[in-house]
Amino acid sequence: QGKFTLLRDSRTDGSFLVHHFLSFYLRAGCKVCFVALLQSFSHYNIVAQKLGVNLAAAKERGQLVFLEGLKSCLDLVFGEEEQPGQPSPLQFLSTSDLRALFDFVRLSLTPADGDSCTGPVLLVDDLSVLLSLGAAPVAVLDFIHYCRMSVCCQLKGNVVVLVHSNEDSEDEENELVVNSLCHHSDLILWAEGLATGFCKDVHGQIKIIKRQSLRQAAEQDLVQIYQYKIQDRNVTFFARGLSAAVL
Repeated sequence: QGKFTLLRDSRTDGSFLVHHFLSFYLRAGCKVCFVALLQSFSHYNIVAQKLGVNLAAAKERGQLVFLEGLKSCLDLVFGEEEQPGQPSPLQFLSTSDLRALFDFVRLSLTPADGDSCTGPVLLVDDLSVLLSLGAAPVAVLDFIHYCRMSVCCQLKGNVVVLVHSNEDSEDEENELVVNSLCHHSDLILWAEGLATGFCKDVHGQIKIIKRQSLRQAAEQDLVQIYQYKIQDRNVTFFARGLSAAVL
């Protein structure tokens, strides 16, 4: 509890990590606020059903609060009328800050009377989309900071965020956000594509960085590296050099 986990991907798609955490926290009975900016609800629901979780049922019983960013953006761009007293969480498209999005997260995860869910969780897929939609890097970092203070510190919950990264990219704003988040993360799961290119038996490698230095300045971060293969219903992890292609 009270942890900030950063999911980072380079030269590959790290969305399998988002699906894992979403199904993991729902099965654990946690209250989840899912800010989905990359895909539609039906996409996440189809993948979740393969993992044994029904997102529609979780929404109905109040365990899952789902923000479908694609639909919300279209509603704002084409001037759809908002519900009275419920401003769009993506108001930053017409304003300069992400306060409305933070208010949405805070209200979604604040415990209500008779709420049986425990351990509030904020899950964002993915944060880089906010920059593409015009949000300033400082506004994005402020949003994550306030979410960490509210969810991790006050509510004793967890925050899990996915960002896309490319060290050779000329997108300085995105790299600024990624590097800043790395310094504040308790755990970093960094999925990377293989430097040698495509392989049918190895889809990439994942670097697990446990930020010991965040708690004690003299400690070294604990780093573990595995390779993985994504299958239909799960992901297989193995040490480097021990894939089926080698053995």
